[in-house]
Amino acid sequence: MATENLILEHLRAIRATLDRHGDELREIKSRLGILEQQYASLSVRIDRIDERVARIERRLDLQEA
Repeated sequence: MATENLILEHLRAIRATLDRHGDELREIKSRLGILEQQYASLSVRIDRIDERVARIERRLDLQEA
């Protein structure tokens, strides 16, 4: 009987740990999604700036051959 209780206690502790890890994983995935969105937004902005600089260089005839 004591062995069964010990096993059940261990199983409950394992389940609680898995639940906690699951919650942490969901939070990490959410935060990663936010970072991916921010990166995509910055990437678009950098591309626009690059296009503008290229246009300025063409207009000022500053492009290298």
